Amino acid sequence: MATINITSDNFEPTITNNDIVIVDYWAEWCGPCKSFGPTFDKVSEQAEFSDVVFAKVNTEEQQELAAHFQIRSIPTLMVFREQVVLFANPGALNESQLVELIGQIKEVDMKKVHAEIKEKEAQAK
Repeated sequence: MATINITSDNFEPTITNNDIVIVDYWAEWCGPCKSFGPTFDKVSEQAEFSDVVFAKVNTEEQQELAAHFQIRSIPTLMVFREQVVLFANPGALNESQLVELIGQIKEVDMKKVHAEIKEKEAQAK
């Protein structure tokens, strides 16, 4: 699957309607972003990740989205699974690191994660 471009218009439906979404926050002027882009695209095309949505957010064009997620350094990679942010980290990964990250995300026990979120929300009330 090729990467998709995310805007404020399609962000929520993309996150809501897909189990795993990996978002690359980037900008045209960013050297490390340009270096990471081909790696991100290459991994997105691997058949073993056909169930993962690879998305890109241009932080210059989508400043509200970048601000909402407090993106202060690019590239930043953010991984959503079942609408929960499981990973958010600035900096580029190499191909093997990205593949390993996806494997780790797929292994997360989401029932446990959702239960922990519910518990924290209950305690906050």
